[in-house]
Amino acid sequence: MKILVTGGARSGKSTFAERWVMKQATSADYVATAQAFDDEMKDRIRLHQLQREQSGFTWKTHEAPLELAELLHKLGERSVAKESTAAEVAGPVVLVDCLTLWLSNVLLGAGEGADAVDAVMTREIERLIAAVKAFAGTLVMVTNEVGSGIVPEYPLGRQYRDWAGQLNRKMASIADQVFLVTAGIPIELKSREYRL
Repeated sequence: MKILVTGGARSGKSTFAERWVMKQATSADYVATAQAFDDEMKDRIRLHQLQREQSGFTWKTHEAPLELAELLHKLGERSVAKESTAAEVAGPVVLVDCLTLWLSNVLLGAGEGADAVDAVMTREIERLIAAVKAFAGTLVMVTNEVGSGIVPEYPLGRQYRDWAGQLNRKMASIADQVFLVTAGIPIELKSREYRL
């Protein structure tokens, strides 16, 4: 099962994703994509780690700021069943937090020139989509809705916003469920999708 959880900054999407996973299994893999480039980000990462440790749930943390597709292939190869409160969950349970941080890492390392950046971004997004499609187990992915606010002032910001929109749209199309979290309230979107 593939689940996408999206929403704005501080909307409660990571908290919802973690709670969803904790209801499904007794342990899970947590894939962190953040990189600690400054003290503020280091503090955020430490806070998230502490919250997971204090949850009483067994999380195994992996860091994948760039090589997310490779890690998902590796984690998906495991076929150990994990217990759920309601039933057995086939395969591993993995939470990725978050896709848009991974995307920014890829974008910032993509090099110079529009053609080079487009080639790298397209290739990496397609590799990630293939890994998600091939994943055998339960995969919960957190992402951000970055295009709902003001238009970014700088070209890099606009480029990032556009790539994030494309990534989210593609991930939503292959997800079994898509949750939008606003003000801490999750709404499942795919069951409400209007089809033309």
